[in-house]
Amino acid sequence: MGVNDAVRWLRISYWAGAILDTLAALSMLSPELFAATSGLQNFHPGIEYRYAMGMGASLMLGWTALLLWADRKPLERKGVLLITLLPVVPGLVLNEIVAVRAGFLPVLTTVPVWIAQALITGLFTFSYLNVRKLQID
Repeated sequence: MGVNDAVRWLRISYWAGAILDTLAALSMLSPELFAATSGLQNFHPGIEYRYAMGMGASLMLGWTALLLWADRKPLERKGVLLITLLPVVPGLVLNEIVAVRAGFLPVLTTVPVWIAQALITGLFTFSYLNVRKLQID
C-alpha cells in the first residue's frame, strides 16, 4: 500500500468518526431521537438527564471538530485517531454494558451500536498502523 492509499484510509477514518460522533451528539441532544433509536417506550427524561446529555453532546461535537481538523493534515495528525479511540470507545462500551445489564437499554438495540464501535475501532487501528508502517519503512 502506498502513501496515497494510506492517506485515503486516514481520511475515511476521520470522516467516519466525525459522522458517527455527530449522530451520537444529535441523539444526545434529542431525547425523542434517543428513545426511538434505543427502543425505549414512554421515555420522558428530566432536566438532570438533559443537562448531562448536553454536556456529553458538547464533548462529542468537540471530537467531531478534532477529527475534521485532523483531516486537514492527515499524516501529521494521525495520532488523533488514537486520542479519539482509546478513551472514548472503552468508556462508551462499558457504559452501554451497564445500561443493558441494568435493564435500561434493550440488548437488541445496543448490538448494532457495538458493531459500529467495533468497525470504527478496526478502521481507526488499520488506518493508523498502515501509516506507521509506511513511516518506519
